[in-house]
Amino acid sequence: MARLKDRPDVEFFACVTAIGRLADQRLERAAPDGLSLASLSVLNHLAQWGGTPTPNELAQAFQLSKPAMTNTLQRLQGLGFIEIAADPDDGRRKRIALTESGLSAQRAALLSIRPKLEALRDAFGASDFEAALPLLRRLRAWLDANP
Repeated sequence: MARLKDRPDVEFFACVTAIGRLADQRLERAAPDGLSLASLSVLNHLAQWGGTPTPNELAQAFQLSKPAMTNTLQRLQGLGFIEIAADPDDGRRKRIALTESGLSAQRAALLSIRPKLEALRDAFGASDFEAALPLLRRLRAWLDANP
């Protein structure tokens, strides 16, 4: 039976998966109460890109199913962080808008997780992250193009 060290591709994906889970857990523990990492990601997206995307556009951006995105959006709406309104051009479609409360929550969440991110950056240094990014970007692009 082949060992992990004999299959760097398998070990690579095992490490990436574990890193993703550990990072998610660490950031979610640091986020303010009521905000999951999924919710914070949506708030960040809306704060960075602006506009009023549809739930389907957000689901595609996060590579999630529409029901999973709808669930996250309903939680954010319940917290008053987003507004969901009919599209003025097509009443069958919905549009998502960040509220002032949502922007405040996003900023507070970023402040609360900043120490975790700074500790990580300090432990490894910017050059380590910069060196890893080209491979990770190519890998992500390949996986996006080859479902």
